[in-house]
Amino acid sequence: GYLGMVRQWQQFFHNRRYSETPITGPDYEQLTAAYGLAGRTVHEGDDVEGAVRWAEEQDGCVILDFHIDPEKNVYPMIPSGMSVNEMIEEDGA
Repeated sequence: GYLGMVRQWQQFFHNRRYSETPITGPDYEQLTAAYGLAGRTVHEGDDVEGAVRWAEEQDGCVILDFHIDPEKNVYPMIPSGMSVNEMIEEDGA
């Protein structure tokens, strides 16, 4: 994974020179199991609604770990020093 919004700025304004944005973490599904809790990993394209329903049916603490494409961008975004009418609304805009 990445620090998403920082990575996105590095993509748009620094020629994809990613610095200090990649992050790794534990396998949260295994971590929750180690503590006797309920947990699931949900990948992009999986049944998100089904995972949330499953979580609601559990007793106690539940961890849902959502994995999305690490290169997925968030829109709209306003470049530094620009105004609202200069926002970027999607890839290539």
